[in-house]
Parts: sequence; structure tokens; C-alpha cells
Amino acid sequence: MSKEEDNKAVVARWFTEFWGESCNLSVVDDIAAPNMLLKYSLHEPRRGHDDIKAFITGFRTAFPDLNFWGTADLIAEGDYVVGQWEGGGTHMGPAFADFLVGSLPAATGRRMRFTGTTVLRIENGKIAEEIGLDDGVTALTQLGLIKAA
Repeated sequence: MSKEEDNKAVVARWFTEFWGESCNLSVVDDIAAPNMLLKYSLHEPRRGHDDIKAFITGFRTAFPDLNFWGTADLIAEGDYVVGQWEGGGTHMGPAFADFLVGSLPAATGRRMRFTGTTVLRIENGKIAEEIGLDDGVTALTQLGLIKAA
């Protein structure tokens, strides 16, 4: 396989095992670089295995049905892989204060579903960066944290 195909395989595994229907935390140790950067507009940037695991554990506790999936073929060039996705979940868990614009009280029952595009940089077979552009306005509006005009 080519470098690009190898990188796409790493990202496909990440999308399935980290962001998919259920989360396998060991995937962080397996394929994330020790100082990996995870950055999306809805949350503070996260760096390193422990910070990323704490983030996804809290997110999935608050949104037990959290699930994201790819909506197009992955595109790879050199060290970069680009993925397009959709997903969301229902806030059925504890209060959640990880959104940059505000907090949710416990178990609001509000559902978010939104889309995004993510660029991942792979170094030596490990994910060094995941930087995504998500439709946070849609998610935050659905959750009642911002109001539509």
C-alpha cells in the first residue's frame, strides 16, 4: 500500500473506534501520537492522550448515544487525510460544561445532529493533529445554547 493508503487506514480506524457508535479508548494509545492535538470549534483544544481520553469520556457520558460517521471517501495527500462526516447525540447524561459558549444542565433530552470536515496529519503512522471545522452553530442552536436569528 502507498503512504496515503496507510494514512487513510489509520484515519478510518480512528473515525470508527474513537468517533463511532462506541468508543474504544485504547485506540488513543494505539494510533494517536503522544502529544496529539485535537481541535474543534465547539470545545477547547485538547492535547495528549490523557486530555483526549478525558474529553471523549465526558462527551460520551453526557451524550451516551454520541456517534459520528463518514459521509464521503477519505482524501489523502502526503501526511494529510481529509474526512467529511455527520453525527451527533442526545444529551441524556450529567450537566455538560465543555462547550465554549455555555453549559447544559443534566439530562436536557436535547438532540444535536450536525456535519463537518476534518483534516488529520499523520506522522510515522500516528495521528499528530486532528483539526476540524464543524457546523457548531447548528449543534448549539439545537441544544438551545444559542438562538437562531
